[in-house]
Amino acid sequence: MRDYTPDEYDTLMNAPRHRLTDAPAAWPKSALYEGVIPRIRRSIIGKKEAAHHREALAAIVTRRPCPACGGTRLRPGALTSRINQLNIADVSRMDLVHARDFLDSVTEPLVAEVVRQLHTKVQSLIDIGLGYLTLDRITSTLSGGETQRIKIAKFLTSELVDLVYILDEPSVGLHPHDIALINKALRKLKARGNTVLIVEHNPEVIAMADHVIEIGPGAGSAGGTVTFTGSYGELMASDTLTARMLHQPLRYRAPRPATGSLALRHVGLHNLHDVSVDVPLGVETVISGVAGAGKSSLIEALREQLHGDYVDLRQSAITVNIRSTPATYLEVLDVIRKLFAAANHVATSWFSYNGRGACPRCKGKGVTITNMAFMDPVVQECEQCHGQRYNDRALGYLYRGKNIAEVLTMAISDALEFFAPVPEVHAKLDNVARVGLGYLTLGQSMTTLSGGELQRLKLAGELNRVGSIYLLDEPTAGLHLSDVAGLITLFDELVAQGNTLILVEHNLQVISQADRLIDVGPGAGVYGGHILYSGTPEGSLGVPESVTGQALANYDSVVRAGSGQTQ
Repeated sequence: MRDYTPDEYDTLMNAPRHRLTDAPAAWPKSALYEGVIPRIRRSIIGKKEAAHHREALAAIVTRRPCPACGGTRLRPGALTSRINQLNIADVSRMDLVHARDFLDSVTEPLVAEVVRQLHTKVQSLIDIGLGYLTLDRITSTLSGGETQRIKIAKFLTSELVDLVYILDEPSVGLHPHDIALINKALRKLKARGNTVLIVEHNPEVIAMADHVIEIGPGAGSAGGTVTFTGSYGELMASDTLTARMLHQPLRYRAPRPATGSLALRHVGLHNLHDVSVDVPLGVETVISGVAGAGKSSLIEALREQLHGDYVDLRQSAITVNIRSTPATYLEVLDVIRKLFAAANHVATSWFSYNGRGACPRCKGKGVTITNMAFMDPVVQECEQCHGQRYNDRALGYLYRGKNIAEVLTMAISDALEFFAPVPEVHAKLDNVARVGLGYLTLGQSMTTLSGGELQRLKLAGELNRVGSIYLLDEPTAGLHLSDVAGLITLFDELVAQGNTLILVEHNLQVISQADRLIDVGPGAGVYGGHILYSGTPEGSLGVPESVTGQALANYDSVVRAGSGQTQ
């Protein structure tokens, strides 16, 4: 390509689709020539297929607002049409609260029915706590909780009845204030004659249930049994694990003395409004507030102040692929391979699904993937190894009566006992069990783990530090109340080792056991970004402006009310 003339290079890279006048003889008569960049834009970027190539595209694609339309996507003529001095781009940039006010200002009788329908849809999103979102917000930038709430709001405006709605932990990432709005929306769905099934750990959501099914008693192989079924009142009268945890009231600790502080002054990042606050060192601090209030922005500003060694445990902090497993992440798989090799007097490569031991059909992935040009890839369990990743010869070698695939399908809690004689494996697995992930299997693909699980897995590898600062983002996501209790104990141990913990968290059990609470709000987006309270968690109970303080004050009464009576 270095010998191309500028015109030839421009034709190769940038030529629009056109018919060639001097095409080779083998060139089809109806074919069009197209440059590389226009073809990538047309066939990949902006289409669903782009999701399969996200990492490759990120290295070559730069995104910025279109200089012609300024990002509005509309031609100049469309922007000349106005209602009350606003064009459609102006309205699209509004958050939902201001969009509702705009609709209320439209009084033309001809469009009264259109305005009524739009008002109903916008109001349903505001009622569920999403009034801070703008109409032109790209859906790929929404969190999982925001996406799920949008779906709930959509169903609230539907006229369909006698449907079954299934929700998987709708409370994840939500403050108790937002959860109250979710509960209200779900009660509306039920009142219309629908059935609502929820998988949930949050006490405030469980308390609104008419019927509760508890599965346990443990996780992984220790679970899978229905341990209770009945009303919420009957649950509270039972002796199940969930009932015992629900009966425990919030307890507040005597705050531990700080060893210093980090001063944040006049922070205006994103939606923060010139806030100033001191974050203590040597203790546990929780930053709380409704979803979108500015908690992550405050952590980002704090991160800029940290020049020394610190542990950043954001939920997206681990890069995973289909070959990543807890065993590879914890760096115990090589030790396990050496144990198998020594026991069978063969090379360690026989116990690598990236080497000689790999299944010849799936190349050690355990699944076969068929990429479809315009659809999601089709992923199927490998027909030859049935997901075990290894070939028959590798599976014929045993260590303590188990082959390599059987070891990798062990839950970490079981592997702890199996590898008790191997300290370098046992110690790392014990740390994973301490963060509440004993139910994971050693060979489980890490692409199946949630953000909270990935974050806790990384925490397991950082437990032996002294004098460090840990930044955690909702570490309790997806955890049962009993697992949260175990995590609180672990946090106490980390502080006792001389570390500083700074958490973004909504869980009231964790907040009540912190030394310092920094409450951000009062609302989300432009309606948040203020420090509502900074002090001990118990001190927030008497501060009406603190949304977290009010949630702490109401917790016991909400949990005791139950049976759909919570408001």
